[in-house]
Amino acid sequence: MTQTSEDVTWLTQEAYTKLKEELAYLSGPAREEVTAKIAAAREEGDLRENGGYHAAKEEQGKQELRIRQLTQLLEKAKVGEAPASADGTVAPGMVVTIAFDGDEDDTMTFLLASREYASSDVETYSPQSPLGSGVIGHRVGEDAEYELPNGKKASVTILKAEPYSG
Repeated sequence: MTQTSEDVTWLTQEAYTKLKEELAYLSGPAREEVTAKIAAAREEGDLRENGGYHAAKEEQGKQELRIRQLTQLLEKAKVGEAPASADGTVAPGMVVTIAFDGDEDDTMTFLLASREYASSDVETYSPQSPLGSGVIGHRVGEDAEYELPNGKKASVTILKAEPYSG
């Protein structure tokens, strides 16, 4: 199966290394710690009324979910910069400026990337978010539509799309 550009998550080397280290910790030492907590709580007796056991099981569930998320993310990750679009087409790894409903005074600028690629200097929207998926593939000057949480549609105009340099 080939990956499309929407399937790829672009990460800096630093972000990739940090996520690999987190996965290694969660899959090794952290997994052993939570297993030991569950075993110790089991020895206390009646599991129905054992708060420590239930807390440890909940922690284990959250940890296993994060392991699955990291594994999937890292399988799709590419290290480096997302390819720049020379024609102004919005793609992951770009800083995008939009105008809401064509109003040049009501604008927003954001980085279109996964949260692991997030930056403190510009707000980040995931390519899978409603806004992110609505603007991907559109060019500067084009209108794009996306669905709001209440089910209504919103329209934006792409004002700028340039590679992120942060």
